[in-house]
Amino acid sequence: SAAAMAPHVAVVTISDRASQGVYKDESGPRVCEVLKEYIATECEYELVCIPDEQKVIEDTLVSFAKGKGSALIVTTGGTGPAPRDVTPEAIERVCHKLMPGFGEEMRRASLLEGVPTAILSRQTAGILFKSLVVTLPGKPAAVRTCLDAVFPAIPYCVDLIGGPRLEGNDQVVKVFRPKPKK
Repeated sequence: SAAAMAPHVAVVTISDRASQGVYKDESGPRVCEVLKEYIATECEYELVCIPDEQKVIEDTLVSFAKGKGSALIVTTGGTGPAPRDVTPEAIERVCHKLMPGFGEEMRRASLLEGVPTAILSRQTAGILFKSLVVTLPGKPAAVRTCLDAVFPAIPYCVDLIGGPRLEGNDQVVKVFRPKPKK
């Protein structure tokens, strides 16, 4: 079926309290909302909420990348300096390649918005099989700032790692793909 061919996009909220139902996950749904706005391609979106446990994060990332063949996996939460913030450690453990430019650009965008604590964020990105994994902060307000900063490069990155072609919504975001060589 056509739906079976739709690229898979996973959104993973990483939060002890949200995963225990202490409070409602607002960041994950926000990430889904922004991605659906930016990606013109019809995709299958899946949202899960897990605790700040490195092994659980690693297993979740691998199951989406290997099991579901996700084109894009976006995490939210666990990127700060607190003892329970272990998302970057999980990324470093399982990803085949790290893509530090994503974290640099997302922090820069947050700093330009006047958020001095952006330097405390350890956001990063990596390649896991044919999936691009991008980590966002846990604050819903930071989601759009950070995705705005890096999204233009995401579809081409997915192309380069053998993932499905993702088209951007030109009304909202300008996706950049180099011109093919003549």
